[in-house]
Amino acid sequence: MTKEPISGDAFSPREIARKVEELGVAKARTDTLSLLVLAVLAGAFISLGALLFTVVVTGSNLGFGPTRLLGGVGFCLGLILVVVAGAELFTGNNLLAMAWASGLIGTRDVVRNWLLAYAGNVAGCLGTVLLVAWAGTAGGGAVGETAVGIARAKADLGLGEAFARGILCNALVCLAVWLAIGARSVADKVLSILFPITAFVAVGFEHSIANWFFLPLGLAVDANGGVSVAGAFRNIVAVTAGNLVGGTLLVAGVYWIAYLRRRRDA
Repeated sequence: MTKEPISGDAFSPREIARKVEELGVAKARTDTLSLLVLAVLAGAFISLGALLFTVVVTGSNLGFGPTRLLGGVGFCLGLILVVVAGAELFTGNNLLAMAWASGLIGTRDVVRNWLLAYAGNVAGCLGTVLLVAWAGTAGGGAVGETAVGIARAKADLGLGEAFARGILCNALVCLAVWLAIGARSVADKVLSILFPITAFVAVGFEHSIANWFFLPLGLAVDANGGVSVAGAFRNIVAVTAGNLVGGTLLVAGVYWIAYLRRRRDA
């Protein structure tokens, strides 16, 4: 049997749509233990990216824009680890909506995957917060002050602001995952992730899983009670809802309509 020649070109958007659809079916069929373990890893990976962002922006004299840009590059570590090393991230898994829309998986399959992925992600984030606090990496000093400032700013967002920022964030996150699925090499996957993720961080959009690290860490090192617990809870709820809308409708829904709906209608 003759093997097809390996091409260095990325997959076309139509091919990516089919690959996302197939991947959605595989993810929906992942056994519970494997899904939870990989979800915990994803939470830890995103937390490490968030911690790197916190360290990078601390004490920077580059100015607001360049500092946020550099911090965004650091944050990319999280999704690079998720995609290349392998893990299950709730926000990226919003792309399962494509397989659901094609009738390949049921609503129960999607909800199961999202709930288990989210629970595992939260566990991974909180576990990383505990390890970071134990290690003293962000306790006190300039990094600790930055962590508190980040958490306070997030907790102070209004519901509408947090929701809208969540929508915009996961549109970019799912586009990063989409581009990475279309890449053929590790280097291509890293470059695919770099620009969308750097953009969402630099602009100030909101990622629910990252916030499960930022907010608890800020609360943990906040000695003056400046971070509102109620505000943190409000942020998580609004951003999670926004992430769902951004990933399922603005990316999965739009590309399903563009490339896959005719097969369902046929």
